[in-house]
Amino acid sequence: MADESKAHVSAHAQANKGHATHKVPLKVGSSGKRSRSSKPDDEAENRAKARKGALFLGVVVIAYVLYLVISGQMGQFVEALAHVDLGWVALAGLCFVGYFIFGVIAYAIAVYIDHDSPVGVRDLMSVEASGIFFGNLTPMMAGSIPAQILRLTRTGLDVGEASATQFTRFIMFQFGVVLFAAIMLFAKLGFFFDTYGDIVMINLIVFGVHFLEFAGLFVICLCPKFVMSVGNGLIKFFSERGWLKNTEHWNEMVNVQVMEFSHAFMEAAKDLPSMFLTLVVTMAQLACFYMIPWFVLNAFGVRADFLNCLAAGSMVQMMATAVPLPGGTGGAEGSFYMFYGAMFGPANVNAGFLIWRIVTFFAPTILSAPLLGLRSRNRSLSIYQRVQRIKGRLMGQDKGSMVAGATIHPKRK
Repeated sequence: MADESKAHVSAHAQANKGHATHKVPLKVGSSGKRSRSSKPDDEAENRAKARKGALFLGVVVIAYVLYLVISGQMGQFVEALAHVDLGWVALAGLCFVGYFIFGVIAYAIAVYIDHDSPVGVRDLMSVEASGIFFGNLTPMMAGSIPAQILRLTRTGLDVGEASATQFTRFIMFQFGVVLFAAIMLFAKLGFFFDTYGDIVMINLIVFGVHFLEFAGLFVICLCPKFVMSVGNGLIKFFSERGWLKNTEHWNEMVNVQVMEFSHAFMEAAKDLPSMFLTLVVTMAQLACFYMIPWFVLNAFGVRADFLNCLAAGSMVQMMATAVPLPGGTGGAEGSFYMFYGAMFGPANVNAGFLIWRIVTFFAPTILSAPLLGLRSRNRSLSIYQRVQRIKGRLMGQDKGSMVAGATIHPKRK
């Protein structure tokens, strides 16, 4: 749930080397070719980053405990935890389960459109889990997209197809984040200023940065030649002055990845109903995440306004994404205390933050690890073909006629 846009470009650069043509709906036509050894190398790099992130977060937790002890708040903290209503905490946990399920559904929509895709539901659960696991343990979620593309390639997609599927998910997620925040700011701007004062300007600035990043993606998608021209000019300018190393990497980034971004968007735009459905699912996913603090407040007996909590949740997440540390460390703490401190009260805010962090960060990171190895067992039918078979059964048609001649292969070239 952090800013994925910076991670996506670097992920494309790692993933694509060379091109072949394979057109499918809502997918990039070009596909990358890499040696088999690069996949283990990428995974080893992702795991190394995750280990460093886990170590960093372990140090943060120890520092937090020491702060409570030194400040004399440990007793108050333990007492607050002792009076928590675990039923409400369980409901908060179910909200994150909903977040995960909606994330899988959003991927499934992109896969469904490719009628012969070998990707199954269990594969998509692994893809979503890898995004949570590696994203939470790397700065700015930089490890999420490379890990998700790698998981998709193991289903039988080539790198180009996997990158295209990831792009479809990525662009709509970014759109959802900006749209949700815009709706909340419009609906609750008066509440924010009345409650938090001018400090809300920080959130407006962060929202502006997110909006500009998303607008930049649209410029890349709609005006690729212009972006390539400007990019090549900047690369030449910096390289001539010795300010830029590895110019081959940046040339590939501009000349190859920009065009793939643009082509993927144009292909996706041909199926507007599917894009709209993905956006609706993404908005529901974000709502599940942003409403978790409301359940945590109720766990402490605080009856806060639901819409206010939802709006504050979107602002907390936008602030957390502005901090380039694993888990948004620093931004998450500061924004939570800023927007929810008064609601919890001084006696409960530390305990409330801990439970919120467990539900939204620590528990999902730990529980997603066992899901990384999930693989769909039966690849003889795609998700589309399975849906058609279910429809046929419901309509009383011969189930075999719904998928006749539709057998797919585990590896597509």
